[in-house]
Amino acid sequence: MDLPDGAVLFDMDGVLVDSETYWHRFEDEWVFATAVASGDPAHEEVTGMSYGEIYDYLDREYGTAVSKAEFVSAYDDRATSLYGEDVALTDGVPDLFDTLRAAGRPLAIVSSAPQAWISIVRERFALGDLDLVLSAEDIDEPGKPEPHIYERAAAALGCDPADCVVVEDSVNGIEAAVRAGAFTVAYRTTHNAALDLSQADLVAEGPEGLRDVFLGEA
Repeated sequence: MDLPDGAVLFDMDGVLVDSETYWHRFEDEWVFATAVASGDPAHEEVTGMSYGEIYDYLDREYGTAVSKAEFVSAYDDRATSLYGEDVALTDGVPDLFDTLRAAGRPLAIVSSAPQAWISIVRERFALGDLDLVLSAEDIDEPGKPEPHIYERAAAALGCDPADCVVVEDSVNGIEAAVRAGAFTVAYRTTHNAALDLSQADLVAEGPEGLRDVFLGEA
């Protein structure tokens, strides 16, 4: 399958770094166990959302036992060590970025994470210059699974969404990219191995599969 030759937009969590494993553990140990009033949410219900929207969703669907300020503070506290110490960079990302830059393709991170969290990852792993870093906190519209963040990213890069390739791992993120009209690559790894990612145009199996997609070997 031929990919569009325009900008490449990467989600961060679960794609560039293996953070979803750690966030899922945090959800099990505190969010779902303490912050949720009742019920048994599934990880895929909230993965890909910003933490403010996670609170709003859980409050609406299950009720919450903590204030939004407490919820946000807990996420911020965990993020510092999670991104600064725990996560690992996905194998091959620096080389893949270099390949895309050499091909003259605009390169972006488009994430539900706040800019401060993205900055920790960029600095820790020396990801280099990017044409755009867009966070859900930078837009006034609802975040993933709504398409706005990818529409805004394409516009900021001077591209039509249909000319962009988006790499996402979550059901919410994939839906956002598809609804925006972007060519969507689902990145499958351990944390989302059991999920239905078929809404995407293409599924990349692990780091080697992701590399192959952009080297034209898939």
